[in-house]
Amino acid sequence: MNIRLQALIFTFLACSIAMESAWGETTPKNEPQTETGVKLSPVQAIVLGVVEGATEYLPVSSTGHLVIAQHLMGMSGEGPQKDAADSLAICIQIGAIFAVVLLYFRRIKQMITGMLGRDKEGFRLLVNLIIAFLPVAIMGVLFKSLLKKHLLHVLPVAVALFVGGVIILLQSFLSKKSDDETGKDLTQMSWKDALFVGVIQCFALWPGFSRSLATILACRWANVRMMAAVEFSFLLGLLTLSAATVYEALKHGKEMIAEYGVTMPMLALVTAFIAAVISVKFMVTALGKYGLTPFGYYRILLAIVCLWWL
Repeated sequence: MNIRLQALIFTFLACSIAMESAWGETTPKNEPQTETGVKLSPVQAIVLGVVEGATEYLPVSSTGHLVIAQHLMGMSGEGPQKDAADSLAICIQIGAIFAVVLLYFRRIKQMITGMLGRDKEGFRLLVNLIIAFLPVAIMGVLFKSLLKKHLLHVLPVAVALFVGGVIILLQSFLSKKSDDETGKDLTQMSWKDALFVGVIQCFALWPGFSRSLATILACRWANVRMMAAVEFSFLLGLLTLSAATVYEALKHGKEMIAEYGVTMPMLALVTAFIAAVISVKFMVTALGKYGLTPFGYYRILLAIVCLWWL
């Protein structure tokens, strides 16, 4: 078995043990203990994991798809139940994070080498990723609760899916596919390009818009070639998703464990990892052949279905 894959599996197990140790005791000792995890079945955990992993790096919004999936499975309650469901949707992003670590380990290694002063291009890329991360980090801290309260529902998600789909089709109409491989490479991006990408990424705080879509389009508008834009989006996702996961786990981790236990969320996380590995490889191939256009049609169709259903 690949050494990196072994390390990731070990990390998953370590995370499970740590979560159990940190949040396992969620009910007072003088109250009867209830079985954890009974409110999240294996089928639900696998479905959520597949949805998260398959859509996280596609320009279709993983959060939007998870909101729809949770609603269909009756997981969109109120109060602590909703906090637990929302936290679960964010925390299983760890699986998608590890997928990019596995697939882009050489690029991550380059950035680490750059941080140690032995690779100028790696250091420049790392600095650009940090710059691109800062705007959404600031906006997320300031408005996350407000956005979560008003936009984390099926109707706003459907509208965001539709808007993003229209933007994709307009972009495809105005640009030529022959231009997809022209422009800057990943290590040629300036700090101004990175800042521009970071500002555009803030639109992804609207659930359903898609972080991947925002960052890929911003890179293309900054004259970055398509495959470099996709890779920058993947790497930027490591910072953005990691920060969001840690923040959500610290804020609502206890509610999530109390509601779902540890085993089922870990099942969803591992499933998300496997689905994300497959999805990333699919996306790189699909974008190289067809561009963003098919994703635009898919988003619009899904939005219409959701609006009709509502």
